[in-house]
Amino acid sequence: MAQRKVTAIPATISRYTATPINSTKKRRVAGYARVSTDHEDQTTSYEAQVDYYTNYIKSRDDWEFVAIYTDEGISATNTKKREGFKAMIADALAGKIDLIVTKSVSRFARNTVDSLTTVRKLKDEGIEIYFEKENIWTLDSKGELLITIMSSLAQEESRSISENVTWGQRKRMADGKVSFAYSRFLGLDKDKETGKIVVNPEQAETVRLIFHLFLEGMTPHSIAAELTSRGIKTPAGKDVWNQQTVRRMLSNEKYKGDALLQKEFTVDFLQKKMKKNEGEVPQYYVEGNHEAIISPAVFDLVQAEFAKRTKGGTRYSGVSIFSNKIKCADCGGWYGSKVWHSTDRYRRVIYRCNRKYSGEDKCQTPHVTEDEVKAAFVSAYNQLVTEKKEIIANAEIIRKTLCVTDALQEEKGKLEEEMAVLVEMTQNIVAENARVAQDQDEYQKRYDGLVQRYDTAKARYDEVVAAISAKEAQSERLADFIKVLKAQDGTISEFDGSLWGSMVEFITVGRDKEITVTFRDGSEILA
Repeated sequence: MAQRKVTAIPATISRYTATPINSTKKRRVAGYARVSTDHEDQTTSYEAQVDYYTNYIKSRDDWEFVAIYTDEGISATNTKKREGFKAMIADALAGKIDLIVTKSVSRFARNTVDSLTTVRKLKDEGIEIYFEKENIWTLDSKGELLITIMSSLAQEESRSISENVTWGQRKRMADGKVSFAYSRFLGLDKDKETGKIVVNPEQAETVRLIFHLFLEGMTPHSIAAELTSRGIKTPAGKDVWNQQTVRRMLSNEKYKGDALLQKEFTVDFLQKKMKKNEGEVPQYYVEGNHEAIISPAVFDLVQAEFAKRTKGGTRYSGVSIFSNKIKCADCGGWYGSKVWHSTDRYRRVIYRCNRKYSGEDKCQTPHVTEDEVKAAFVSAYNQLVTEKKEIIANAEIIRKTLCVTDALQEEKGKLEEEMAVLVEMTQNIVAENARVAQDQDEYQKRYDGLVQRYDTAKARYDEVVAAISAKEAQSERLADFIKVLKAQDGTISEFDGSLWGSMVEFITVGRDKEITVTFRDGSEILA
């Protein structure tokens, strides 16, 4: 028997790609590494990927190392914010890279469209991608079929993860667990030891100032200018305030110790688009969640003031303390400021009905000057304080009788229970219909009946909540009025802006220039 002889036949085709091993041209290779979160436990994975692919590429004699492109703490559902990824693709298309090596399809992209678009764009330029985990080379004949299948699976994985995260967030909300961006929220911090929401005393003063200035008659725009001029930092630590920031703060229920959860929700898990929740998904309102900076009554008073300023479709001015405080006896509309002789020494500011020269029935009421308004207030106030005890007693009676919300609070509680039962009943019949075959016409009638009952209860609930807020706001206004009046000793000889702001609801100008002052307690005094 002839002696066995074994001769090794060297491989001529690379197992990594169809390029011949003995090709004289080295392939320029880059690696791509990414972890999808910035949690500490992902740091090792991220560094390991970078180290692994650097050594892996450099170990090949037929490869020339270009670079490792990285993205850390970024979701892969789209490529919009992945700077490392975008830089790598740009370099590849610029002719600097022949091959890209990455861990898996899911590390490269979880969006089928993004993934295939990128693969095809690179393929058209002769640039290959190697997905190590799936052993896919995109220039192979089977590469595109495999990448399509794998990308679809990765996209479904992303959907599943997104739905799990969303479920977890909504479960936290349903349990009343509140979280928000403390670093961009003025006045409230997270206690490092307990994790609870606590008041930041220094910043809380700014919050109270904003609410106080608004109730004095200033607009969000003028408040923003005032805060900027005082050198107070914005929630984001900037020097210049804008009216939108002020407006958001004035309407944020967290300042009264409550929390409304799920104000926005994610519409599309791929694009991560957020939408204002207008009833598409449940919301959760947590009362008394943390210490309040602004009392609930003052907060409700501010919301009532917002509604008052927008009522009637006229724009609230807020330029001076007299803006939207002077009413026309003819049409019930507001007086606005006008400047006479603006460019000469006779310049003066007057107030005139905004509708005086509009429409067929023009108002016959005259204009008034600031001095006339101030004199009318001093006269009316001095008449008021002469009956100080009686006025205070009447105001306190009004607070105790007309501002009581006990019955409304009880009705609110019953409506909340009713709505909760109706929601549960609706969910039960929907689940039953999914499990058991039944008459769909009958099912639809039951479903529509429950929805109608819920809508009716919800409409009444909204009315009750609004009525409670209105009564509490009026109670707060009266309390402030009583407090200020009690602190006054005797009459005044000149106009006091703070007294005007805290005590006057509005004044009314008649055709003969008679001025009636309506105070916060409802008292009307002809000046």
